[in-house]
This record gives sequence, structure tokens and C-alpha cells, in this order.
Amino acid sequence: MLLNVASEWLCRAVEHVGSTSVPGLSAKPIIDIMFGVNDLPSSKPAIEALSVIDYCYYSYRDDIIHWFCKPKPEYRTHHLHLIPFKSNLWQERLKFRDILRNNRTIAQKYAALKQKLAQDNPQDREVYTQNKWPFVKAVLSGRIRS
Repeated sequence: MLLNVASEWLCRAVEHVGSTSVPGLSAKPIIDIMFGVNDLPSSKPAIEALSVIDYCYYSYRDDIIHWFCKPKPEYRTHHLHLIPFKSNLWQERLKFRDILRNNRTIAQKYAALKQKLAQDNPQDREVYTQNKWPFVKAVLSGRIRS
């Protein structure tokens, strides 16, 4: 269904990212889909098109991403990230996913961090998300290896 509605904006790849893309990693039951687009301005019409299949658009980091959730903000099963293909963000997300898939120690450290943040911030998804970034950046820069 997603490809039927948004294929005209697709640029080469759709990737499963996020914690559910890493076998064995604890995760919320939300599928994160990274959808490669040529650029954000030319993919803006996808916002209206995707609303027809219950993707709710949010203006969140809209200088680097078109971000959606499905079916509604209160109950999410999917996050959709329209990101310029091969941009820095695109490459970082794939790199982090692949490190977690291939390095059990880092994946376990990330899982422990996520669990602690979820306990400390049960009602604040934004704080939870923001507080994961220092770990992600440290892994991507090689400061956390195993």
C-alpha cells in the first residue's frame, strides 16, 4: 500500500530501521521505515498523498526529514521517515542499524539505555528520544566500540 501511494517520490530504497530492525533488541512495537526521496521540497506532495492511508504528518526536524506516524499519534504502529537518499542522515541511520546488528555488546548497551530512559521518562517521548542521541553519536564516531 505504501509503495502504491508514494512510489513517485521513492528514490531507490526503502529500509527497515530502528530497534525492530535489529534481531533480539528490545523495542516498542513500532516499525520504523526509512523511505529514500530525491529531496524534501519535491517530495512535499507526498504528505497529502500519505494521509489517505492514515500516515499522520508532523513538522519535526522538517529541515532534514518528512516524519509521519500511523495510524494516529495516540497509538502508533509505524513511523515513516522520508529522507533524502544517501544524505548524511540516511547514511547515519543505516550505519547505526548495521552496527547494532553486528555488535551484540553495543546492542545490549543500547537496550539498557533505552530501558532506563523509558523508566525515567514514561510520559515524555521527546526527552526519551533526545537522550538516546549522545549514545548514538558516540557509537557512530567510534568512541563506543564494545
